[in-house]
Amino acid sequence: MNASDLQKLAEWLIDGARTAPSPPRMMAETCERLVAAGLPLWRVGIFVRTLHPDIIGRNLIWRQGAEVVVGTANYDMLGSPEFLSSPLAIVFREGREVRALLDGPDGKRFPLFDDLREEGVTDYIALPLVHIDGSFHASSWTTKQPGGFTDEQLVGLRSLMAPLARLVEIMRWRRTASVLLDTYVGNRAGERILGGQIRRGHGYTMNAAIWLSDLRGFTALSDRLPAETVVDILNQYFDCQVGAIRTHGGEVLKFMGDGLLAVFPIDEYVGDVRKVSTQVVEAVRESRANVEALQYPIGDTAEHFRFGVALHVGRILYGNIGGGDRLDFTCIGPAVNLAARLEKIAGRLHRTVVASRAFADACPGGWTDLGEFPIAGFSKPERVYGLLDETSDAEVAGAPLHSSGSVVNSSG
Repeated sequence: MNASDLQKLAEWLIDGARTAPSPPRMMAETCERLVAAGLPLWRVGIFVRTLHPDIIGRNLIWRQGAEVVVGTANYDMLGSPEFLSSPLAIVFREGREVRALLDGPDGKRFPLFDDLREEGVTDYIALPLVHIDGSFHASSWTTKQPGGFTDEQLVGLRSLMAPLARLVEIMRWRRTASVLLDTYVGNRAGERILGGQIRRGHGYTMNAAIWLSDLRGFTALSDRLPAETVVDILNQYFDCQVGAIRTHGGEVLKFMGDGLLAVFPIDEYVGDVRKVSTQVVEAVRESRANVEALQYPIGDTAEHFRFGVALHVGRILYGNIGGGDRLDFTCIGPAVNLAARLEKIAGRLHRTVVASRAFADACPGGWTDLGEFPIAGFSKPERVYGLLDETSDAEVAGAPLHSSGSVVNSSG
């Protein structure tokens, strides 16, 4: 191998691989440089544990003449026979390398080697990537060179593991920070926090459709069921909404017990309030169907659930609020307060979905005028609307909800 090329590659990694801004590009350029330096690589993999609620790890796979493939593994992978019977399990568990010439005595040691041998691979080595916190991550390197890697090639390859591990660790923590922020505060807030908006009071105003929902009968449910069961129910209940909200352009900002606060940003320059409000209603209908279909077995019976959603359109303040060094990136303002009051009215009216006059005016489609209601903290009453395709329990029983209620076919 060319020692000068190896040294330049090590320096490039230490300097942050600046010509390769993404992990796949870094992977590709590293392997291409190694091949140019005289290391006849065929297939290379980097496997990194991550901190994510659903994903245990990520992997990057490079093959000669192909694009880098990025993959993920869930938590079930750790107990799978494929992983437990692989050389990577040893690297992750013990932090030591595993090498085998595939036509030698160790060539039958792992089932993976049978597949590699069919590809024409002659040598395999898995090397640990040890991070500063002491955690073990892994890389695997293969060749089709007759006789496998030479001793000189292996020495050169091993010499790169420390700088490669540092760069992979930096990329890992940057991604972990981004994922955790997305998980706990949402995509938009996460991007702004990483961008430096971390001072208390730092925020901006924006127009948005506001979604505020809660689970009906949650207090009674919590009183009669074990806490672990309640948590599982809440997770499944929130799953009924979160996917629909994200699919239709919304962002979940906060879970408050059984409550959920989400916003659908409105582009002030495009003026897409009608488009956004229509997407909100689509998300509502999808969530409503999901919740209606949700059944949770309790003994010999199945628990069924109902929820309420309040919709409003208005201007909100979006930013850092809190005390001392404990901040929350959230939204506040009269529009949010009104949505919270409307959600309580939805419960009183036994409705799943209610909307303010502002939202009904913005959204095409049929709404039922449910009447005017006084709103605590607001000087004027608010006219409230319900979806035409929905009736309350009281209406089904024949009792009118409000003497001034009427049907409107568009904005009311």
